[in-house]
Amino acid sequence: MERVRDVSELPKAHLHLHFTGSMRPTTVLELADKYGVRLPEALTDALTSGEPPKLRATDERGWFRFQRLYDAARSCLRQPEDIQRLIREAAEEDIKDGSGWLEIQVDPTSYAPRLGGLIPALEIILDAVETASRDTGLGMRVLVAANRMKHPLDARTLARLAVRYADRGIVGFGLSNDERRGMARDFDRAFHIAREGGLLSAPHGGELTGPSSVRDCLDDLDAHRIGHGVRAAEDPRLLKRLADRGVTCEVCPASNVALGVYEKPEDVPLRTLYDAGVPMALGADDPLLFGSRLAAQYDLVRRHHAFTDEELAELARQSVRASAAPEEMKGKLLAGVDDWLTQPV
Repeated sequence: MERVRDVSELPKAHLHLHFTGSMRPTTVLELADKYGVRLPEALTDALTSGEPPKLRATDERGWFRFQRLYDAARSCLRQPEDIQRLIREAAEEDIKDGSGWLEIQVDPTSYAPRLGGLIPALEIILDAVETASRDTGLGMRVLVAANRMKHPLDARTLARLAVRYADRGIVGFGLSNDERRGMARDFDRAFHIAREGGLLSAPHGGELTGPSSVRDCLDDLDAHRIGHGVRAAEDPRLLKRLADRGVTCEVCPASNVALGVYEKPEDVPLRTLYDAGVPMALGADDPLLFGSRLAAQYDLVRRHHAFTDEELAELARQSVRASAAPEEMKGKLLAGVDDWLTQPV
């Protein structure tokens, strides 16, 4: 078997990781036991077996089932120490996978009811991120995400709050949940507030729906990055537009297959995006439910798309360049990528 460099030693940035979805399976099981939470059988079986649950979110029923499992895991996070544990463990997992910079995505309204309100919840999260970053050495920041399923006024509230706490570690503003619900333009005011406040615009698009949702993110939300964006591969003109503007797609290949966006890993159009010059940042999305973390995405690209070490290194560079990391941190990580390529095979 041909020897290859270890992708877990390749320095990289992680730009697409959801908060609850970052948890370790053992942590969910322990917290569920601690609080007497009855988890759905499908989730318990997946967490104990190590096999991700059977999911298919290409119809609304399948998406509802995915959200039900996700919400069940979220219900296990009830105290500040649970938040602190989640973030510390997410940092530890990323470091093992070679990440030097992590932007974790969260909708704090989901945790507010159990943590004393929206502002206390956000402050608990930001304090935990600051502590984990200091203790582990991982560069770590927060991307606040609004929910497409909620009213756009809620998104404006979140955007104002995100800008208010930008000096505490918030670097971007996103839009998540089922992109078949809630038009991007309905959230344009929230994203205007965020951009005016100096935050990156990073909405989800081009996952469950086609190229049109990517165009909407560009036209209506002036996106700097697109969460997923893979369906842009279906429109050559859109690919050129993304490449010309340098808009990075946060591609999560294992997630795409797990949710039924593509049948097989080799069907994810990574090579199409790469060859078109569209910057990409590989992400794990929700490893709790999809079963693989960051380094595994690079392994998938190597195994199923025949990316060379030089091409994997370029993907790592693209993730670093698209991040909100300080220039000094970017320089350090990019130098590390070059060093990785000089390692003997």
